[in-house]
Amino acid sequence: MKKLVSLLILVVLFGMGFGGAAWAAGLIMKGSTTVLPIAQAAIESYAQLYPNTEFSLTGEGSGNGIKALIDGTCDIANSSRFIKLEEAKLAFEKGAYPVPFGVAIDAIVPIIHPKNPVNNLTLQQLKDIYSGKITNWEDVGGPDKRIAVITRDTSSGTYEVWEEKVMKGERITPRAQVMASNGAIVQAVSTNELAIGYIGIGYLNSSVKGITVENIEAKPETARTGEFPISRYLFMFTRGWPTGETMRFINFMLSDEGQRIVSETGFVSIR
Repeated sequence: MKKLVSLLILVVLFGMGFGGAAWAAGLIMKGSTTVLPIAQAAIESYAQLYPNTEFSLTGEGSGNGIKALIDGTCDIANSSRFIKLEEAKLAFEKGAYPVPFGVAIDAIVPIIHPKNPVNNLTLQQLKDIYSGKITNWEDVGGPDKRIAVITRDTSSGTYEVWEEKVMKGERITPRAQVMASNGAIVQAVSTNELAIGYIGIGYLNSSVKGITVENIEAKPETARTGEFPISRYLFMFTRGWPTGETMRFINFMLSDEGQRIVSETGFVSIR
């Protein structure tokens, strides 16, 4: 983690120093649905400064965003995870050199229905629920009812971080209902008193209940320090060192204004 943070700081310092290139006419951004609200809010503010810039923004999962970047069909890939070794190798083979910019910090929050009395789960309990070893809420302090497990699709960076930090190599039960976005999970859990899901902290609202993990609450302080056990960086990747409009937008994301937007969307600024 320390090496990753050092890399991100180095990237930020270099990025803030390149501001004099000629700008392109527009930007295509693809990828993570977790990063999507940050990108949307940033684009709205950025467009007020540079009204002639055109944007295309879609949320189709981190893996799909990185694939699009490798294939050269987007300028920025939004990702809620770091690039995989096999993706980096494929990129190099295609003459692409993905550059990571850490634009925010996130906590992946387990969520349940507000009527569910459970308030805390350990990492082991989460793993057992998602692997199918625990199937009844009564086993973790809830009602004597069957747990409805909801997870993300495999192209999701959120899914992959959950798999790494919670599942630790164990497979998620095939009984789990698969959702394509954070918003879809919020909607599903808010209408099912027996459901459990997981979302980026920026999607947390009053229609669901975020629970603590190992008795640690997901909040900016615990996410930034890594005390909350399911914390991560959120990235914007560029295809090679950015120039033109891409560089200007990345610089905006890393500026005080960009980081204010990160906080306002419910995520955690990098400083």
